Amino acid sequence: MVARSKLNQVACREAPALKDRPLLSPIQAGGLAAVFKVLANDTRLRLLHALVRADELCVNDLATRVGMKAQAVSNQLQRLADLGIVASRREGNNIRYRLVDLCVRTLLDQGLCLMEEVSDRTRHGNTCS
Repeated sequence: MVARSKLNQVACREAPALKDRPLLSPIQAGGLAAVFKVLANDTRLRLLHALVRADELCVNDLATRVGMKAQAVSNQLQRLADLGIVASRREGNNIRYRLVDLCVRTLLDQGLCLMEEVSDRTRHGNTCS
């Protein structure tokens, strides 16, 4: 496989701590909600996780991993590509996808951590009221 340049990946930019930022404006909140809406889909989350695990996969390999048809996977990948979260390249007859927004990798990791913490608290009855 041809080595890819890391320059094609979008890193999280340096920003002030969340608590030091001004309160979200209604427009910013709407934009953030739109991003979360695209990410709030079990299929797209599974596709993103598969791409994190493998670095790069063609549509057919992704479809096999998530148990879906290639056309359905392509449709979901297009939604992610529209936001610049994934990018593609042609390799012969295949189109290979990769995660290019490294913020999303961190978000997935944090989301899984949160899910596991909530599950542990619920299982052990350590919920706050």
